[in-house]
Amino acid sequence: MVRNDIEQAVQNALKAMGAEEVAFVVERPTDMAHGDYATNAALAAAKILKKNPRDVAAELQEAVGNIQGVEKVEVAGAGFINFYLSAETLAEVVQEANKEGWGSNDLYIGKKVLVEYTDPNPFKEFHIGHLMSNAIGESIARLFAAGGADVKRSNYQGDVGVHVAKAIWGKQQKPGDSWGQAYVHGSAEYETHKQEIDELNKTIYEKSDATVNKLYDEGREESLAHFEEIYKILGTKFDYYFFEHETGPLGLQLVEQHPEVFTQSEGAIIFRGEDVGLHTRVFVNSKGIPTYEAKELGLVVAKKKKGQFDLSLTVTANETRDYFKVVRAAAEKIFPDLEDKMLTRFHGFMKLTTGKMSSRLGNVITGESLIKDLTEEARGREDVAVGAIKYMVLRQGTGKDIVFDPEKSLSLEGDSGPYVQYALVRARALLRKATEAEVVQKETAPSELERLLVHFPDVIARASLELEPHYVITYSTELAAAFNSWYAQTRLIVDGKVSAHALALVTAVEHTLHKGLVVLGIPAPEEM
Repeated sequence: MVRNDIEQAVQNALKAMGAEEVAFVVERPTDMAHGDYATNAALAAAKILKKNPRDVAAELQEAVGNIQGVEKVEVAGAGFINFYLSAETLAEVVQEANKEGWGSNDLYIGKKVLVEYTDPNPFKEFHIGHLMSNAIGESIARLFAAGGADVKRSNYQGDVGVHVAKAIWGKQQKPGDSWGQAYVHGSAEYETHKQEIDELNKTIYEKSDATVNKLYDEGREESLAHFEEIYKILGTKFDYYFFEHETGPLGLQLVEQHPEVFTQSEGAIIFRGEDVGLHTRVFVNSKGIPTYEAKELGLVVAKKKKGQFDLSLTVTANETRDYFKVVRAAAEKIFPDLEDKMLTRFHGFMKLTTGKMSSRLGNVITGESLIKDLTEEARGREDVAVGAIKYMVLRQGTGKDIVFDPEKSLSLEGDSGPYVQYALVRARALLRKATEAEVVQKETAPSELERLLVHFPDVIARASLELEPHYVITYSTELAAAFNSWYAQTRLIVDGKVSAHALALVTAVEHTLHKGLVVLGIPAPEEM
C-alpha cells in the first residue's frame, strides 16, 4: 500500500536527520483538502532535534524525496506534512478495489482464534443485550478473519441453575405459557416459593424425577431451537456450543486439583484476588456446588479440548468486567500458557428512546420483538431491520451504552444501516443498467470517491487491530454519502455509452460497500 511506502520514506528521512527513534503516524487527514495522507513526524522530531517544527517539516519534506505514487508533498499548519497521491495511483486503487482480496490484511495470519459471544440461556428470553453481544461478536469474528485468522465461533449457555428451576416451576403452574413467560412468572414468585423452587433446582440437578426430566428436556430443546432461528436471521453460525452442565464438573475438578491457587474459607473455596490487585470471589460454595466462576474455569478446559487457540476472546456485558478479571487471573495461574491469550471485549447497555416495544416479557425487551417490530416498520424487510439494529450497535465504541431510536435506525437520510444498504443497492442497479451500454474510453478527473477508496484497507486493518467495528461503520457511511453525491451529479450512461473509468469506479464502490457490510455482519441486499 502507498501508506506503507510513505511511512518507510519518512522513517528513512528521520534516520538521516538524526531522529531515528521518533514515534509518528501516517494517517488520513480529517479534511481531504489537506491531502490523502498526513504525518506528525516533524512535530515529534522537533522535540528531539530541538528545532522549530516548521523548519523540521521543511527539512523532512526535502528528505523524503520522490515517493512512488505520491504527486505532491507539502508542509502545512504548525509542522504537519501532507501527501497527495497521483491520478495514476488513484486509478490503480480503483482497479485494486475490484479484486477479491480487497480490504484483507495479514495481521492474524497463521493464528487460531476462538470468539465466544451471544450466550443466551435456555429457558430464558433472548433479550436485546444478546443482540448487542451477537452483533459485536460476529463483526469481531469477521475482522479476525479479514486479518487472515482461522476463526471459530462459540456460544456458552447456562442450561442448569436456579433460572431453570424458576422456568420449570412457572411452567408447572401455567402450562400454556411460553418458556420465557414461565421464567418471568417463576422469577416473580421466587421469594414467595423460594424453598419449593430451590428443591426443584436440586431435583433438576440430580435428575431424580422422570416427569421433571422430561419437562427439562422439552424446555431445553425448544429454547435452543428457538435461538437457532434467531441466529439464522442474524447471519451467525456457531462452530462450538458449550453448556454449564458440562463446564460445572470440569471447573469443580479443576478447583479441587489446585489448592495452591484456591483457599478454603468457611466451608467454601475462594480465590483471593487481593493478592493480584483484584477482589476475592467464591468458586465453590459451602454446599460443594461450583459457582459461575468455577464454571467459567471449566469453560476454559472445554475450549482447550476443542483445540489450541492462539487467542480466545469473549464478548460480554460491562457489568461482568470485575468478575472476568478475577476468573482470568485464576485461569492464568492454572494455565500459564494462557497468559495474554484470554481477551475480553465488553459491551454497554441498550435502551430504547420509545421506552417500550410492542412485545415484552416482564421488564425485558426481547431480541425477536425488536427485530419483528422493525421488520414491520421496514415493510416486511427483515434484512433491513437486522441491518438497522446492527448498525446502531456497531456505530460507536463497543463499551459504550446505546440509546436505540427505532425511527432513526430505519432512516434513509444517513447515519443508518438502511442508508448504507441503499447506496449499495443503487450501485448495483447502475451496474445492471450498464450491461446494456457500450463501454468507451474517456478521460476523467479523479473524484472524492477514488480518494476515499484508497483508505478502505487501512480502515479494515485498524478495525482488525483494535477489534473495533465502528471504524468500518464510519467509513462505509462516508463512502455511501460520497457515492450518493457523485450519483446526483454524474450521468453514468450517456447516449447508450458508459465510460470505462466510471464503470470501474462504480464497480469499486459497490465492491467496497459490499465488503464493508459483510465484515460488519450487516445484510447486503440486491434490491430495496
